[in-house]
Amino acid sequence: MFLRVLHDDDSSLLEVLDLPQLFDPFEPQVLGRLHAGEELQEPQSWPKAQLRFPSGEPLPACWRQALEAVEECVGDAAERVVG
Repeated sequence: MFLRVLHDDDSSLLEVLDLPQLFDPFEPQVLGRLHAGEELQEPQSWPKAQLRFPSGEPLPACWRQALEAVEECVGDAAERVVG
């Protein structure tokens, strides 16, 4: 999966190398390789707060914020029980 990295000077693409880490709301960073220039870059950790989808949309909160992910799950479970 490719995501856009927000920089002051440009928006580069990042190849996400660990998708489970991206989806885990308890992980504040994700391992990826920047695609900029002609040389293959070394993998490094990137803060999820600096990442966007290529369209410019932010990552879902349930991928970034653990509390919201738990509240979302609890809310969905409560709706199933009540509904």
